[in-house]
Amino acid sequence: MEEDGVLFQRPASKYENLSSRFLLKERNFQRQYAHLYSERLKVMFPLLRDAAKKKWGNKVNLKKLFEMTSGEKCCVIGTLFKRMELKPNILKEISKDLNLVPQPPRRKYVSDSDELILEDDLQRIVLVGDIDVHKSITGVVIAVYGQERDDGKFEVDDYCLTYLPTQAPAAPLEEDRYIVLMSGLGIGEDGHHLMNLQLLVDLITGQLGTAEEQEKFSKVIRVIVAGNSLSAETQQKDILNTAKYLTRKTKASTVDAVRGLDDILVQLASSVPVDVMPGEYDPGHSCLPQQPLHKCMFPQATIYPTMHSVTNPYEASIDGIRILGTSGQNVTDIFHFTSFEDHMEILETTLKAGHLAPTAPDTLSCYPYYDKDPLIISDCPTIYFAGNQPKFQSRLWKGDSEQQVLLVTIPKFIDTQACVMVNLRTLDCQPLVFSSQLTSTNGEA
Repeated sequence: MEEDGVLFQRPASKYENLSSRFLLKERNFQRQYAHLYSERLKVMFPLLRDAAKKKWGNKVNLKKLFEMTSGEKCCVIGTLFKRMELKPNILKEISKDLNLVPQPPRRKYVSDSDELILEDDLQRIVLVGDIDVHKSITGVVIAVYGQERDDGKFEVDDYCLTYLPTQAPAAPLEEDRYIVLMSGLGIGEDGHHLMNLQLLVDLITGQLGTAEEQEKFSKVIRVIVAGNSLSAETQQKDILNTAKYLTRKTKASTVDAVRGLDDILVQLASSVPVDVMPGEYDPGHSCLPQQPLHKCMFPQATIYPTMHSVTNPYEASIDGIRILGTSGQNVTDIFHFTSFEDHMEILETTLKAGHLAPTAPDTLSCYPYYDKDPLIISDCPTIYFAGNQPKFQSRLWKGDSEQQVLLVTIPKFIDTQACVMVNLRTLDCQPLVFSSQLTSTNGEA
C-alpha cells in the first residue's frame, strides 16, 4: 500500500489451520446416527460429572436412569431431546406428493405441547420442573439434579452444563493486527450491486482511503469469508425434475456467480491471506462439517498461495489467537426450534454447552460419524463467531476458569452492507459499514 510516497507494509503473521478434524477421510452414509449420540455422551460424560461435583459437591448422588428410585435426590447425566409437535418430518414433507396439504413453513416451531426428555445410554425419562423447555436445545449433554416422581417423570431442581477447558495463554501482541470477518456476500442475487463489496475490497487492499485509513488496513493480516458467498437464488433445485432436453442449452446460474466470486477473491488474495468457508447456499455438500469448496471454482484466486478454501466449521490459530467459527447454520437452526430471539444468546449457549451444533443430526444435517464427534468444543477459543446472522453483535464472555472469549455474530453483507473488523491485540470489535442502514450502539448494530 502506498499513499503520497509512503509505503505501508502488511506485517507477516503466524498461521496454523486447526480444522483437520472436520475433514472427511471417508464417506459412509450407511451408518445410523445413534453412534454419534452415543459417542457425544461418552466423551462429555466425565466433563459433566466434574461440573456436577463442582456445583453440587463431591458427594453428589450420581446415578444412571435405571438406578434411580422414586423420591430419591440424585444427579443424572444425559442428552436432551425435545419432542415437538410442530417439528417438520419427512412424512409431512412428502404429503404434497400425495396431494395433501403440506405443513406451512414457520419462523418458530415451538408450542405449549413441547416435551423435554433426557436420554442416557440405556433409558429415557421426561423432565419437568425448574428447566425451561422452550429454551432447551436438542442434543445438548446436561447434568440434572432432582428426583423421580411417582408418575415416572423427573422433577428437576437444578441443572448444569459442561465447563470449557482452560484457555491456552497466548503471547501478547506488540502492535495492532486485524482480521476481517465477512459472510453472506450473496453474489448472484437479482438486483445485487457489487459496488459496496468492491469498496470493501479496495479498502482492504489499499486502493481506497486516506493515509491514516490505509495505514490501519495495512495491518489486516487475514480475511475470513464465513459462507453464503453465493445467493440462494443460484440454487436451481427444480432443474433436477426437468427433462434434460429442456435444459440442454441452459447455463446454470451458479456459473456467473462463482465467476464473480472469483473476481472478488483474486483481488483480496493478491494482497492478504483469505480463508473461504462454504455455507448453506454455496456449491458444496450440505452436511456438517462442510468440506472445502473445490479450488477449480476459483481459477484466478487459487494462483495465489494466500487463497485457502477451508471447512465449515473452521478453526485456526493466528498469531497465537485461537479462532473458531461456523457459517451460521448452527445458530439459525437453534433459533427455529427454541424460543430464543437473540442470536448472540444462542451462540453463547452453544459455547457453554461445549458443542458447535448440538441440533445436528436431529434438525441439522450432519455426517454420521461412528467413533467420534468432531463438533465437540475440545479447546477453548479466544474468538468464536457465527456468520450469516441478521445483525452485528459482539460480547466478551468470561468463564469460571478465567477464560475470555470474544463472541461475534457476523451480519449478512447482502442485507446490511457490513462486515466485522477484530483487533487481535485488544479484542476490540467493530463493524465496517458501507450503508447508512446499519448503526452501531453498545457493541451491537
